[in-house]
Amino acid sequence: MGLYQRYVVPRLVALAMTNREFVPYRRRIASRARGRVLEIGIGSALNLPFYGTAVSEVIGVDPSTTLARMARTRRAEVPFKFDVLECSGEDIPLESRSVDTVLTTWSLCSVADPHRVLGEARRLLRPGGQLLFVEHGRSPDSNVRAWQDRIDPVWTRIAGGCHLNRKMDELVSGAGFLIDDIRTGYAPGPRLVTFLYEGRAQAN
Repeated sequence: MGLYQRYVVPRLVALAMTNREFVPYRRRIASRARGRVLEIGIGSALNLPFYGTAVSEVIGVDPSTTLARMARTRRAEVPFKFDVLECSGEDIPLESRSVDTVLTTWSLCSVADPHRVLGEARRLLRPGGQLLFVEHGRSPDSNVRAWQDRIDPVWTRIAGGCHLNRKMDELVSGAGFLIDDIRTGYAPGPRLVTFLYEGRAQAN
């Protein structure tokens, strides 16, 4: 991993994710979490303020040393137990069926293997557990999709592995989840990067 990917990209990601337009999405999705929560791709832990009283513990996962360090500095800000594992979402060192909620926000776009990450989420959820997600991805509009496909190879290299054109609902369903609630639409900003999938799913 080069210096740009190791040191520059994490800080750029952290800065981009502070966009105030994302706050309503973070608030809605995190407020639905309960019990022991696994947050895949926790970044600098911007979702922490929005977890409600139904949450007893949050375990964050992020492969970036820089972002994991930033997240850990926020331990004192929350009333529940909070820890961060510095590892990839494809291989999470937790026991099977050990969490009640898995949450991802703007994370599945940049993981190397989203199928494996969602497989890990399914493995780790207890019976009756839930997957909560807010992700940007493939647009339903043909002209936007065409540009997403054109730009994606270059975008991925400069944006820390982020992909513009992953169809998130199909990824979630294809991993063995039943989506029981979903809303889609554009957030404010460039349409190439702002078509969002927000929802909840349970393992089939």
